[in-house]
Amino acid sequence: MSGVVTGDAVVLGLQPARLPSRALAVLIDLVVVWAAYVLVMIGLMVATASLDEAAVAAVSVAAFLLVLVGAPIAVETLSHGRSLGKMACGLRVVRDDGGPIRFRHALVRGAMGIVEILMTFGVVACVASLVSERGRRLGDVFAGTLVVRERMPAARVLPVPPPPPWLVGRFAGLDLSAVPEGLWLEIRQYLTRARELDPGVGRQLAERLADQLVARTGTPPPAGVPAEAYLAGVVAERQARDARRALAEGGVGVGTGAGAWAGAGTGVGVPGGFGGGGVGVAPAAAVPSGFSPVVPPVQPSAAPPAAVPAVPAVGSSREDGPPATGFAPPA
Repeated sequence: MSGVVTGDAVVLGLQPARLPSRALAVLIDLVVVWAAYVLVMIGLMVATASLDEAAVAAVSVAAFLLVLVGAPIAVETLSHGRSLGKMACGLRVVRDDGGPIRFRHALVRGAMGIVEILMTFGVVACVASLVSERGRRLGDVFAGTLVVRERMPAARVLPVPPPPPWLVGRFAGLDLSAVPEGLWLEIRQYLTRARELDPGVGRQLAERLADQLVARTGTPPPAGVPAEAYLAGVVAERQARDARRALAEGGVGVGTGAGAWAGAGTGVGVPGGFGGGGVGVAPAAAVPSGFSPVVPPVQPSAAPPAAVPAVPAVGSSREDGPPATGFAPPA
């Protein structure tokens, strides 16, 4: 990484592009530019077939300057330092202070590129890039520019080792609101690299981080718990809280419940007996799916008493079955 200081005295960590990636980008640009130059020259030869030699030479020089010099300058100016080759390789030309380049920067780089790339077949540019600390060629030195990498390889994230099983849930009541993110990052980095450290150095680092964590939480670790296990248990507790918070914010939850419903019904009175029980009706939202209540038939009140079968008194029993209730069992 190279420390680039901006005009506001801010240090930017940029990774300068080295010779292999820059050479590949220049090669891609040269292939595209020379292919365009050949097509333009073929068109000019057809268009200037009737002109004299002096006119053909002037048009050829103008085409050379416009295509091989003017086109790269225009592309870098309009794209703020990203030619086709640099876009393919993930590079960009920036100023020494990290800002985007302008026309004058692209003009100086293009003019010097004729000498150190085209006229010397890239030998001068390669030597200058190898000698320079930040891989700059002569055009970058005179223009005050720097070619940096835009696409950085993604860092490999190592999982945090789980705590011992006997520590799971021991820190559920710990207050973690005062622990800063910087300390969490240090603890995670230590836990992921603990096996790579010297045992003595790792133990000292774990004790120092544990002391900082205790100072932030105000609760000392349980007696006999090593510092590394204590850190792993607290980090696991924080991850569990974050997971629960994420599920709650996303509206995902699991719950169980039971509800009761009842209804009032009407019955028909029978002499010497009792009124038929009413049928309860539940709200639509409370009725379980697939449930269909069986409603017993009700005799009209105008029917003569003889037409209604005798109903035993309450509490009486029948020999051939359970006491009659007036309800038909569900199918």
